[in-house]
Amino acid sequence: MARDGGIKRFQQRMQAMPAAVRKAVGPAAYRGAEEIADMAETLAPEDSGDLKGSIVVTGPGNMTPPYSHPGGAHRVPEGAAAVSVGTSDVRYPHLQEFGTRHHPAQPFFWPAFRMLRKRSANRIKRAMSKAVKDNWGAGK
Repeated sequence: MARDGGIKRFQQRMQAMPAAVRKAVGPAAYRGAEEIADMAETLAPEDSGDLKGSIVVTGPGNMTPPYSHPGGAHRVPEGAAAVSVGTSDVRYPHLQEFGTRHHPAQPFFWPAFRMLRKRSANRIKRAMSKAVKDNWGAGK
């Protein structure tokens, strides 16, 4: 059984939704991802600024940067957005986040995600509910 982080299940659920609802989810997900990225930048330690500069939000249909944390390059599905840290020049975000034997952990990515996850999920739910209410019976 392949472990895809729930992407296949997410894609199946998105395909089952009406088009208007799918369209409403994208901007809400992207806004939530931007907030998480902003918080991660705030929490990231700054020596040279390279780490903070490598935090990016990738929209649907685009590829995340190679060597990015978490999980490297992948295509972002419809109705989603991805926050990633790291580039081909900045390959150490996971070492900063989790630490090494010689360097204590300085978490910034996952605390930002945990702090804003519920807020982002609620924003998406509100956008979906609004799209359903606005389009109720539109197909008749």
